[in-house]
Amino acid sequence: MPGKRIRRFWADAEKIQIIAQTRVPGVSVAQVARRYDVNANMVFKWLRDPRFSSAPDLGVDFLPVTITADLDPPPLRVSRPAVPAPAELRAEITTPGGCKVRIEGGLDIRGICELVRGLER
Repeated sequence: MPGKRIRRFWADAEKIQIIAQTRVPGVSVAQVARRYDVNANMVFKWLRDPRFSSAPDLGVDFLPVTITADLDPPPLRVSRPAVPAPAELRAEITTPGGCKVRIEGGLDIRGICELVRGLER
């Protein structure tokens, strides 16, 4: 028959887990019921059942946190470590005047710029 729901069996451990989630501050029974695709009335029934009254209170696992603004942030230090460039780095520059420069190994950008400017004079 289409539309006929199959009864599900919830183990006691699952019921306790579901009930414990309803005890978290700010969480509603309806939210928890939707999470597990169970009718909220069923969860309320489990809450009244004395067998499940010993469900742990999950709210004790959360600790209060206070976020404060850091008034004196540490100064920023930007430094580049002197790392030699790998030998396989290569660059080829062709100037508008037709000069070609090939560079292999360490690439010093400032030095290359000065070299190209000098070639164009």
